[in-house]
Amino acid sequence: MLFLSDIFPTGYMAADFCNIQPGDTIAIWGCGPVGQMAIKSAFILGAERVIAIDTVPERLALAQQSGAITLDYMEKDIYDRIMELTNGRGADACIDAVGTESDPAASWDARIDRIKVATFMGTDRPHVLRQAIHCCRNFGKVSIVGVYGGFLDKIPMGSAINRGLTFKMAQTPVQHYLPILMERIQNGEIDPSFIITHTGSLEDGPDLYKTFLEKKDGCVKVVLKP
Repeated sequence: MLFLSDIFPTGYMAADFCNIQPGDTIAIWGCGPVGQMAIKSAFILGAERVIAIDTVPERLALAQQSGAITLDYMEKDIYDRIMELTNGRGADACIDAVGTESDPAASWDARIDRIKVATFMGTDRPHVLRQAIHCCRNFGKVSIVGVYGGFLDKIPMGSAINRGLTFKMAQTPVQHYLPILMERIQNGEIDPSFIITHTGSLEDGPDLYKTFLEKKDGCVKVVLKP
C-alpha cells in the first residue's frame, strides 16, 4: 500500500503512456524505484522485451530479476546496443525515468549540460531525453516521467518530427491509477514490496539516507517504520 502513493503509479503511468502492443520492445532509462516499477508495469501491460539502462549494479541486478535486458551506460554505447537488439529499428517506446539529474559522466553532452547548469547558462540536464528520442523507432512513443524544471537545450525536435514520434508526459494523477493498481495487486500480478532493500526505525533515518545517497550496501529503497 505504501508504494501506491507515488512510485508505483508513476512507473505504471510511464508504461501506460507507451500504449504497449504484443511483441513490443520498451527501453527504460533509469532503474531507480520508479524505473523498477516501470519495468514490472511494461511486462504486465504486454511488452515482449524490456531494455533497462543504468550503471548502478544493484539496480541493474534488480531489473534483471524482473526479466529485463540490462545495459550499463558506462560500458556500452546505448544507441548502438539498442539498434543491435532491435535489428536497426529502435525501441517501440522509450521511457525517461531519470529527468534532469542525469549522470554527467554518461556522455559528452551530459558533461556539457552539467557545466551549463553550474555556470547558470542552463536549468536542466536532458541527456537522457535526447538519447531516448534517438533510440525510438519511427512513429514510436517517448514517455517522460523523469522531472524537468525549466528550459531544455539541444533537444532533437527535427528528428522527432521527421520520424513521427509521440510524446506523453505528466505529473502522475495518483487517484486515477489507484483502483487499477489495487486490483492488480489483489489479483497477484505484482507485489510492489519487491523494491524494498532496507528497513529501519525513524531514528535510523539519517544513517539509512546516507546509505541510499551514497549507493552503499545494495540500497535501492528504504522503508522506515515508526
